[in-house]
Amino acid sequence: MSSTPPTAVPAGSQSRLRRAAFLSGVKALAPTTIAIGVWGMVSGVAMVKVGLSQTLALAMTLLVYAGSAQLAALPLIVAGAPVWLIFAAGCVVNLRFVIFAAALHPYFRRFSRVRRLALGYLTSDIGFVLFMPRYADAPEKGTPRQIWFFLGAAAGNWVTWQVCSIAGILLGGIVPQAWSLEFAAVLALIAIVVPMVASRPVLAAVAAAGLVGWAGQLLPLRLGLVLAVVAGVSAGMLAEKALEGRRGEGDNT
Repeated sequence: MSSTPPTAVPAGSQSRLRRAAFLSGVKALAPTTIAIGVWGMVSGVAMVKVGLSQTLALAMTLLVYAGSAQLAALPLIVAGAPVWLIFAAGCVVNLRFVIFAAALHPYFRRFSRVRRLALGYLTSDIGFVLFMPRYADAPEKGTPRQIWFFLGAAAGNWVTWQVCSIAGILLGGIVPQAWSLEFAAVLALIAIVVPMVASRPVLAAVAAAGLVGWAGQLLPLRLGLVLAVVAGVSAGMLAEKALEGRRGEGDNT
């Protein structure tokens, strides 16, 4: 009895699937583009206002591509902090991406190290939040639909951020201080963060980071921000472990 080999998916169908998944990722990101754009523009203006040249500011936004880390580093640069402290502050602020990477690894582990590094560069908070609820329970990880959805959201986020950040850099010299763009940045961050608070661990992380950040306002070199990030990440991880422990106890009863 002869067996019929599985029919290969036509190249045209694969192309249409990828295009549809990519556009689906772009559309999923669309409601957040205003907040991302405002945050990016404020970051661009801030880099110029602290004294960075347009060339250095452009290099920072394109190479670093991390608004929270950029804004954490800027006051340290102005204060003349040592390079190791600036680097450490950026790393601490971005500790959450270690958690993101662990969660995303099953989907992208078959890629080469260079491609995974490129995907790491493109990973953002919004992209992660859009991707994981949609595919966390998928029986198969790393399908073309999942990968191209991720790329669509990542590309939309990157383009929005860079266009607005570069606009802020170019306009930074003529934007008056009276416009109080810092307040606009706070509003943009609220619009980004609030939809993420959808579980107890995230709520614990936000509460801990907020309390420590408020209490650490008087610390030199904006170290209160660094401590707030550490507190938020630690509280979120502890809350997640406690929640998993309760689930395990419930399964055993």
